[in-house]
Amino acid sequence: MEAGGKQTLDSLITEELVNQEASKKGIKVTDADVTKEMDDIKKGFSSEEEFQMALQQSGMSVEDLKKQMNMQVQIRKLLEPDVKVTDDDIKKYFDENKASFNTPEEVKASHILVKTKEEAEGILTQLKGGADFATLAKEKSIDPGSKDNGGDLGFFAKGVMEAPFEEAAFKLQKGEMSGIVQSSNGYHIIKVTDRKAAHTATLDEKKADIKETLITQGISSKASTWIADLKSKAKITNSLDDSANAATDTAAGAGAADTAANTTK
Repeated sequence: MEAGGKQTLDSLITEELVNQEASKKGIKVTDADVTKEMDDIKKGFSSEEEFQMALQQSGMSVEDLKKQMNMQVQIRKLLEPDVKVTDDDIKKYFDENKASFNTPEEVKASHILVKTKEEAEGILTQLKGGADFATLAKEKSIDPGSKDNGGDLGFFAKGVMEAPFEEAAFKLQKGEMSGIVQSSNGYHIIKVTDRKAAHTATLDEKKADIKETLITQGISSKASTWIADLKSKAKITNSLDDSANAATDTAAGAGAADTAANTTK
């Protein structure tokens, strides 16, 4: 039997065992539970585009991921009561990761990028005459990553953009527009649409987030042992793997049986 088939069967058996355990404890999974789990995963990506790309590379759709989240939520609800996080644990984590909680100064900017200085001068004249920045960006900008969004680049900190672009952007206040700025990509006109001051995080601000992180870590560290223990207590008669026919003791359920494995009390 191919390894992929064994892994699929093992996943089905695990899913059935978790379903049975959740049923015993009266645990239900709601749409809100799945949405929260999905949101927590998305926090690990810098943008929705990066998240979608990761899904594509894994050969998965959002719906595929949601199905997996159902079991993740069940495991979380089953194991979370056994994970203890103290105030000392939270403070220790904050002290060890303090720098990562701080946020640098950021600006949110839009730009119009063209190839020649003459083009930029013409656009700047139109803007000073009252033309709409986003409209001109869509019509004139050669930056494929931002033109369709009216030139919007989102928020960025120092060290991300080329030096001339960054220097000009960070000098502008909200609502202000630059002159013509040259970079290796061409000639820019920049408009800052928002700013965020640098912020040093406090323990009180991050306490809830850190607690959630530590609980998730605790669940993850317990999960594999807990699942192995469930399997060790189950009698799983696997018709696709002779080595499993001599195996283990107790009940896995009819769901996995109908799919590929026979599980009996």
